[in-house]
Amino acid sequence: MKWETVIGLEVHIQLKTKSKIFSGASTTFGADPNTQACLIDLGYPGVLPVLNKEAVNMAIKFGLATFGSIQKRSIFARKNYFYPDLPKGYQISQNEFPIIGEGGYLEIESDNHLPKKVRIRRAHLEEDAGKSLHEDFHGMTGLDFNRAGVPLLEIVSEPDMRSAKETVAYLKSLHTLVRYLDICDANMQEGSFRCDVNVSVRPEGETVLGTRTEIKNLNSFRFVEKAILYEVQRQINCIESGHSVTQQTMLYDVNKNETRPMRIKETLEDYRYFAEPDLLPLVLTDEMISKIQKTLPELPHQKQKRFINNYGLPDYDAKILVTDQDISHYFEEVVKNSSAEPKLIANWIIGDLSGFLNRHKLTIQQSPISPKELSVLMDRIQDKTISGKIAKEIFEAMWHKEGSADMIIEKKGLKQITNLSEIEEIVRKVLQDHPTEVTKYRSGQERLLGFFVGEVMKATKGKANPKLVNEILLKTVRTGRDLSL
Repeated sequence: MKWETVIGLEVHIQLKTKSKIFSGASTTFGADPNTQACLIDLGYPGVLPVLNKEAVNMAIKFGLATFGSIQKRSIFARKNYFYPDLPKGYQISQNEFPIIGEGGYLEIESDNHLPKKVRIRRAHLEEDAGKSLHEDFHGMTGLDFNRAGVPLLEIVSEPDMRSAKETVAYLKSLHTLVRYLDICDANMQEGSFRCDVNVSVRPEGETVLGTRTEIKNLNSFRFVEKAILYEVQRQINCIESGHSVTQQTMLYDVNKNETRPMRIKETLEDYRYFAEPDLLPLVLTDEMISKIQKTLPELPHQKQKRFINNYGLPDYDAKILVTDQDISHYFEEVVKNSSAEPKLIANWIIGDLSGFLNRHKLTIQQSPISPKELSVLMDRIQDKTISGKIAKEIFEAMWHKEGSADMIIEKKGLKQITNLSEIEEIVRKVLQDHPTEVTKYRSGQERLLGFFVGEVMKATKGKANPKLVNEILLKTVRTGRDLSL
């Protein structure tokens, strides 16, 4: 039997407010345990929550960017469950009336490489819980309530994804979007962008959903993919061996690469939702929404289309460049300061520059080569002062702060040889030194042309213009013109 995978996501993004959603306590990451938890966060008797307006603005911004319906009236509710790091014994969240209703979507590339819309069912505001610490307490659990009350936007998708690959594509698209909107730093290592994955399988062609499991708190694209692949196969094996899948919450063990049960999955009834009595309904005005609409930046899909239309970039290059807002800005700064073709610039940023940044674990903002400095190097490739191969040597020297592109070219004598007579003389010498290969080439072994090119480049220490070398070789080796053989 062939099986179809069905996946929906619940993504929690931590909003970039300076204070918590219902208190004035700081949200700064990395503080000593329990130094940023005030009486409101800890649920002391007699304290009252006050809604953070900036968190509301950020939620509206997200809804507008994803074409979701902004609810003019939403309410907060108490979600009741008991867990050691939930100080009040309930979480203030939204249930029936979220701030963003259905209608929203994100577009991704499907498994068959076609555009696909993943629908967003809802997005709602809520407070985060604290954090249980197990590693350093030798059989005990420590509790850090710094995170309690941190504002979250939970984004719930429809079960529209059909593979681990599509799921990661959706997450990456969402990750890029919230950073463009500047509502979340999306630092997965710090837990500000994490997701729960709902997975089920069903026979191919079936329309009824299978029993789902929920894999909790995944904070890495790679682990999301591996967890889904494992869980899908586990469910298929379970059904094919005559058992049924149990609806439950799973944990993914990164060391063993397996999912294992954490608890039976709760239902809505288990949470005993009721309206939060300490908070009035949240009422939004058209004026407020319109004002936020005007603050929306150029979104990733809009920038991608502009890069294709304005710079003539292939879809792949444009997509890679806009994934990171800082990289796209760096690209445009180089283009602005250079006469080189945008495609050449894109190749260097996606290839050499990104490779160096990854190896040295740096962001584009930490690059030792500024956009203006790279633009000079691009100009020297474009105007044929240097070859692409020599440019790599210069780039590495620039990375290590040995000077500007022009200084390094001059100091190391790296200018490209473009003089026709000079190259012709070197070509003649190479062919005279290899008469056997010339004979073989003329008898049909045309792959030897690469050998001759290599010898010429070796003789010129890589400084000969490769295009001219190829042209002169083709004319000379075929006809024997000016050869003393």
